[in-house]
Amino acid sequence: MDQSCLYTQKLTVGYEGVPLIRDIEIQINRGEIVTLIGPNGAGKTTILRSIIQQLPPLCGVVWLDGRQLGQMSGRDRARSLSVVLTGRLHPEMMSCQDVVATGRYPYTGAFGILSPGDWEIVRHSMELVHISQLRDRDFNKISDGQKQRVLLARALCQQPDVIVLDEPTSFLDIRYKLEFLTILQQMSRSQNLTVLMSLHELDLAGRISDKIACVQGDHIDRFGTPEEIFTEGYIPRLYQMTTGSYDERTGNLELEPSRQPPEVFVIAGNGTGTGLFRRLQREGRSFAAGILWENDLDYPSARALAARVLSVPAFQPIPRAEIDRAKAQIDQCGTVLCTLPPEFLGGFAESLKELRDYAAARGKLASL
Repeated sequence: MDQSCLYTQKLTVGYEGVPLIRDIEIQINRGEIVTLIGPNGAGKTTILRSIIQQLPPLCGVVWLDGRQLGQMSGRDRARSLSVVLTGRLHPEMMSCQDVVATGRYPYTGAFGILSPGDWEIVRHSMELVHISQLRDRDFNKISDGQKQRVLLARALCQQPDVIVLDEPTSFLDIRYKLEFLTILQQMSRSQNLTVLMSLHELDLAGRISDKIACVQGDHIDRFGTPEEIFTEGYIPRLYQMTTGSYDERTGNLELEPSRQPPEVFVIAGNGTGTGLFRRLQREGRSFAAGILWENDLDYPSARALAARVLSVPAFQPIPRAEIDRAKAQIDQCGTVLCTLPPEFLGGFAESLKELRDYAAARGKLASL
């Protein structure tokens, strides 16, 4: 067994003796970021709580740096592993700096007195997550997103080898989600910090994770790199999606399209049409789109939302037969919309100009 790993060996977790997820085997090398994904209620939090021994595993062993985590003293465990869970913390009369400083307690004596060196680590940890300005604020009077960053600073203050986080981005806006995950990534690279967390945001999981564990039913269904996990059709199966669509290549999540015959034909490309596609979907209007190259930025959303997509392989000229099919589709639609500016219509996209002119000549081209 690699001495620099967090490793679960035949771990079975559950409640009151009833197994929920069996035979969990996850190996995390030092400096790796591993993320648990899966439907609500799949057991991601249960796995994390069992790994950190907050919830006793039903069977199996968790190894941390070659030692059984369950046999380590609380102080040794706290020096090696820190935790940020979703449960609410309600400390009485504590400033944000006081909360962060509790991360140094595993290194203090019986009276919990922090040294100047400890306070410097507290200050640096708060700087890392951009909360220095909250130093003297009452922890109970700040926002949920700010609390999440304070708890991350406390976890970093422990200077752990491993950090375990349960849905750490749940209360963060876009800016702080990216800042939060960037800090974790930088620390995994620069300090060999090992990260195990659960996330609901699949796009973020695919971007930050070295490995992903997919929780489904009573087992880990897949464990591998994002490239191995996000294969076509897998995520909808994992989450048992019954409406809408998810594109593993782009992370696009789209609502259910109209199933009626197309009433609008959209000439788009280069990402100019995606917003219009979604607007038409919101309005309940069925549309056809084309002609799109299959590497075009508009293609994934068109494929998900359009009643019909006319497309050609990437980098290929548009054949005359496909142009004729597009014209026939225009004839069947009452309105044609073109999202491409004039400078895009020509050259390699000359066929799209032909379609636009065809629609205009028949009085079907409408302004956006």
